[in-house]
Amino acid sequence: MPTSHLYRGQNIVPYDREKAVEYAHKWALKRNPDYYDFEKLGGDCTSFASQCIYAGSGVMNYKPIYGWYYENSHKRTASWSGVHYLYDFLINNKGAGPYAKEVGIDEVEPGDIIQLSFDGGGRYNHTPVVVEVGNPVKYENILIAAHSIDRDNYPLSNYKWVDIRFLHILGARNK
Repeated sequence: MPTSHLYRGQNIVPYDREKAVEYAHKWALKRNPDYYDFEKLGGDCTSFASQCIYAGSGVMNYKPIYGWYYENSHKRTASWSGVHYLYDFLINNKGAGPYAKEVGIDEVEPGDIIQLSFDGGGRYNHTPVVVEVGNPVKYENILIAAHSIDRDNYPLSNYKWVDIRFLHILGARNK
C-alpha cells in the first residue's frame, strides 16, 4: 500500500488501484469466505464492490449508521452492501475511509466503480468494478468485474441501462 501523507490535518492514504483490481479478478467468479454472500438478500454486487475498494484503501469507517464497514452480516453498515448508500457514503465522506467524486466517462480508471440504473427514476440497481479501460475511454472498452451474475473482464457495453454514473475513488483517510 502506498504511504500516507498529511493533508489539512488528515492522514490521506492513496488508493491502490492495482490491489483493488487484483482482488476483483481473484473473487469475481467466486466468493471470499470472509464476507457474507448477500445474493439471496437482494444481490452481492455492492458488497463485492466494497470489498474491492477496501482491498485498495485498507481503511473502514466505523461510524454507526453513516460509516462504511463490515465485520459480519449483522455488524455492518448499509453502505457496505446497498447501492445508493455506498454512493452517498463515498461522495459525502469527510471522515475515515475511502472517498470519491462522480465523474464523466473520460475520468474513470481501473479500481473505480460504476453504478447502473436498469429502470431509471434515479434508482440505481447495480455496482460493477472497473478492471480495465481503453484509450480513449469509451463504453465499448471498459471492462468490469461484478457479482449478482458473476462477471470478470466483462464489457460494460453489454449491459442495457437507463442511467449510469461513474465514481472515481480519490483515496482514503485514516482519521
